[in-house]
Amino acid sequence: MAILGQIRSKPWLLMGVIALALLAFLVNPDSIDKVFGKNPDVLGKVNGEKITREEFNDQLFVLQQQAEQQGQPKAGLEEQAWQLLVQSKLIKQQFEKMGFEMTDDYFWNQIQYDQMFAQQQQFFDEKGNFKTQELKKQIEDLQKASPEGYNQWIKTKKSIEYRLMARQVFANISTGITTGKKEAEELMKERDQLADIDFVKIDYTAYLQKNNIKVTTEDLAAYIKEHPVMFKAEPSRNLGIVFFPSQPSAADDAAAQKEITKLFSGSDASGAENFQNTKNDSMFVMANSDMPFNAQYVKPNQLPQSIQGQITSAAIGQTFGPYKEQNFYVVSKLLDKKTSDSTLSRHILIAFKGSPAGEGVTRSKEEAKKLADSIGAIVKATPAKFTEFLKLSNDPSSAAQGGSLGWTTPETPFVPEFLHYLANNPKGATGVVETQFGYHIINIEDKKPGSMAYKVANLVKAIKPSDATEAATDKNARRFIQQVQGKSFNDFVNIAKKGNYQFSNPKQAKRFDGQLQGLGTDKDAEILAWAFDKKRSKGDTEFFTVEGTGDKIVVYLNGKQEKGLADPESVRDQIETVVKNKLAAKQISEKIGKAGNLDQIAKQFATAKQAAQVNLLNPSVAGAMEPKVAGAAFGVAKVRFPIQSKEEQGCMF
Repeated sequence: MAILGQIRSKPWLLMGVIALALLAFLVNPDSIDKVFGKNPDVLGKVNGEKITREEFNDQLFVLQQQAEQQGQPKAGLEEQAWQLLVQSKLIKQQFEKMGFEMTDDYFWNQIQYDQMFAQQQQFFDEKGNFKTQELKKQIEDLQKASPEGYNQWIKTKKSIEYRLMARQVFANISTGITTGKKEAEELMKERDQLADIDFVKIDYTAYLQKNNIKVTTEDLAAYIKEHPVMFKAEPSRNLGIVFFPSQPSAADDAAAQKEITKLFSGSDASGAENFQNTKNDSMFVMANSDMPFNAQYVKPNQLPQSIQGQITSAAIGQTFGPYKEQNFYVVSKLLDKKTSDSTLSRHILIAFKGSPAGEGVTRSKEEAKKLADSIGAIVKATPAKFTEFLKLSNDPSSAAQGGSLGWTTPETPFVPEFLHYLANNPKGATGVVETQFGYHIINIEDKKPGSMAYKVANLVKAIKPSDATEAATDKNARRFIQQVQGKSFNDFVNIAKKGNYQFSNPKQAKRFDGQLQGLGTDKDAEILAWAFDKKRSKGDTEFFTVEGTGDKIVVYLNGKQEKGLADPESVRDQIETVVKNKLAAKQISEKIGKAGNLDQIAKQFATAKQAAQVNLLNPSVAGAMEPKVAGAAFGVAKVRFPIQSKEEQGCMF
């Protein structure tokens, strides 16, 4: 109280504390002797209290351990250790001046608020109570098993104590600045006055396990009406969606396998061309595959997974398959392999009017070619003159780097003509290459061998749903919509689950969301437009077909949320537990009736009577903050009527 009064009447006192701390921070061990004397075991003093070399070494050790664990540099830790020690001494002195004492009980009561533990979920049980006894047991086991580890805990404990003291000191300082004398007296009264209570706690979770309580739409609506500010809503729709994907059947899979086998090896003796005997692999793939021919050389990890482990030892011309990759059957043939050289190159781009790089260029294509050929001839004869023509380049980003394009490989995403020149010309070569961007004067500065790259032709057949399969999907979807026509939403859900169909329930779909949660098709926007049509009513259903895939969608309108209070069912997931607890609390109160004492209540609900000591400043009961319980304890001589505590936990009596 005295300290709070001094701080309020003399604000310079707080400034003095801060100034003293700043002064102490500026004094480090290297200059201690000049300030406090020559004793080698005493590095300094804070208001007459010594800082010993042992304390400094312990603090430094803790910081070094933390830095090592977190992979941080250790430079500057000596200064940091010194600052922390000085700060800790100042905090401890102020802590004790305020009348506090760092007792063992205080430490274990406050440790849960320290930064080392507050955010660590493993130190709290499912009800949010700190596992004090479990932590104490771990420390006892550590003391027996590892004296060195226990010694490190003692050093860490010291740091925790200083942080707890700092927390209390600055809380009191803040209160002293903003609180008057009367308020401070009331706070101290709330802190110091204690009430011993007996109570019975009936846990909602345990009660609901034995008593099934159904939360109706009306129950939800009543809660929303009681809390209108929390449930303001924009227009949305609550939708039930059942998705019928048009997936290939086993027969479709077999048909695709049969087709690719025929293309691979042929099935008659007519000598017809197949993938094994074709003389033009690229043309055969382009004519028969569901994926285009890729002429680029690629690394093994860019090939289908089924052949990645075999390609490195394969001979040119060797085939693999047919094999299955996701929804495709594939036959692969190794056409060529070579090292994937890395090339260092530079270029000058001469664009022409109409080319992608030709913005603002007036020269024709013929003029561009003539200029590029002229520059190319000069650079080829005298490579040192390359830089003289950079000012003419229509690629300013590379021109700023001397025309350099850096190191590239055949996998670099350059235009094919450019990559072809780099792959087929040696170090020092200069040439002119035409691409869609214009004419490039290319100079190859260096080359180095890389990993092996492979040119592979992949003959691919997609496993697609047949007409019969799509017809079966359509039949299932139409039968489903007939079954749910005019039925409740629960019926819609149950019929979907019984049929093992894909069900989703976007409860707050907005008009212009674009995509629906749990769906994601090109029909989503159309479904939203249907749902927001003014003609729609709750219970309406509609049938949609996804173009291209043949997938079917059945939609049920379960609720319309206009601007205002939220539709109860759309927020059921958010509030059902709270509402159920309120209903449970009402039932519990009714069942207690005219019970004579706490022992009878405890027996009725198969629980135990407990005892606690509470105050108004820290109204903690059974591991939870219960201000209503503490208030009742000080407000009446004897509590005989139910006091509902936190809605998410339980009732106390």
